[in-house]
Amino acid sequence: MREKQTVLAVDDAPENLHVLMELLKDDYAIIAAKDGEKALRLAETKTPDIILLDVMMPGMDGYEVISRLKSNEKTKDIPVIFVTSLSEEGDETKGLALGAIDYITKPFNPDIVKARVRNHLELREAVRVREDVERIMRHDLKSPLTSVISLPQLILMSGDFDANIKSMLNRIEDAGYLLLSMINMSTALFKMERGTYSFVPESIDLAAVVRKVFIGHEDTAQMRGLELILEIGDDQAGPEQEFIVSAEELLCYSMLGNLIGNAVDACLKGGVIKVRLQRIDDAVHISVHNPGEVPDEIKTRFFSKYATAGKDRGTGLGTYSAKLIARAHKGDISMTSMDGEVIVTVVIPQ
Repeated sequence: MREKQTVLAVDDAPENLHVLMELLKDDYAIIAAKDGEKALRLAETKTPDIILLDVMMPGMDGYEVISRLKSNEKTKDIPVIFVTSLSEEGDETKGLALGAIDYITKPFNPDIVKARVRNHLELREAVRVREDVERIMRHDLKSPLTSVISLPQLILMSGDFDANIKSMLNRIEDAGYLLLSMINMSTALFKMERGTYSFVPESIDLAAVVRKVFIGHEDTAQMRGLELILEIGDDQAGPEQEFIVSAEELLCYSMLGNLIGNAVDACLKGGVIKVRLQRIDDAVHISVHNPGEVPDEIKTRFFSKYATAGKDRGTGLGTYSAKLIARAHKGDISMTSMDGEVIVTVVIPQ
């Protein structure tokens, strides 16, 4: 039998605690606190699945309690529902701003109390299951992908192969990197949205990352007569020229894959797509140029979630994830569309 989830009820009025306990005791394990200090101790030691927190309490009120909960690494992710009186106008807005996920009012409506608690616990459980499944997938898929990524280079080192064989082996390696990037990004983007992603930069060759992305779009570019050009500074980059930056390689690969992929999709036949890498002051500027225009209906929400236009299978997540990745690097992203050219620019401080 599954263990009951735990609800921490916090209220200085014993009669209110009694009502909540009677309403919820059949479905949940209930622990109670009559003041803020005890609530904080129980939250840290018992780790309840959800907290019902009264706003107006003597001494430490609900606002101070939730502020302390959110500032504590052990309790910051516990969902909090504020409990307010109908006469306490404006309490809901302030509570939500401090991190509460919802509110219920006194006197209690039994059906509303049960529904709010149940819905938020189910949502939290769904998020937890999703994270667990993705963690397992990442772990189980990474081992075979390591072979997919590393073996092509080992094969190339073992003999003298013609250009066609080398190209196919390099494509296998790049496909492995793409799959690894997709696996990592599924969880990383979710954490970026929640503001919990841990950014760990390293020294990488950004020019090499761009070239890998170009290879992935090589077939489409050739079929449509598109030219893919990498520039470093104001000049076209040499075939082995490096551009060393402090960043996360897989994040940059995913970001550039989305931006360059969008440019390839939008570019007219015979067009030129340029990726320019520059150092300006204390930042790296990455700009993707392609001929065309962004439709008016999407200009103001170009980086918004699900914003797309003119693509039958577009999800509208490519530029949105690029924005998240840029900001995870403590940078930003922008778009200009004028005079027949679209330029998307990412700025990453160094």
